[in-house]
Amino acid sequence: MTSSGFPLRLNIDYPETPNRLTVFFRLIISIPILIVAFAVGALQNGGTQILGPLLMIVFREKYPRWLFDWNLAMTRFTTRLWAYIFLITHEYPSTDDEQSVHLDFEYPDVQNDLNRWLPLVKWLLAIPHIILAIILFGLLFLASILTWFAILFTGRAPRGLFDFKVGVLRYGTRLSMYAFILTTDKYPPFSINE
Repeated sequence: MTSSGFPLRLNIDYPETPNRLTVFFRLIISIPILIVAFAVGALQNGGTQILGPLLMIVFREKYPRWLFDWNLAMTRFTTRLWAYIFLITHEYPSTDDEQSVHLDFEYPDVQNDLNRWLPLVKWLLAIPHIILAIILFGLLFLASILTWFAILFTGRAPRGLFDFKVGVLRYGTRLSMYAFILTTDKYPPFSINE
């Protein structure tokens, strides 16, 4: 648990001086890993399985461990991918190594911690978060453009922009855990802070 009480830990190490050349060509350099992400389905719903866990929770009151492991691995991979594309990290995203993106959430005890009928309406309850996430991801895009110029001219990413972008990824991951991955019934806070 974090200080907000939400069962997600997402921290990203602040990068040292990035290579300006790789920053300048970031989108072009990202094409091979984007092809891999597309091939494994990571660009659709973050590559996570949604319908399987929903049906298993509602009808069997269980969350199969292999589905949880898949969803956790895909969430870690897509977070590394977006952190790289949005200039939060500068290590080419690995498909399996943690690198500088530290993300973890706990396997749910469905019978004790989850309401078996709530997955049917979580997407509806998450509408205010989805609206805010759309706005935040638009700001994330703008912050990434500012970071791109800052790195090219100064050689460093401004710490404030870095913290904001990490917060937006954290917010999006909380929303995903609640409404789509279905690992928690705790309603996500309206905050980009930990």
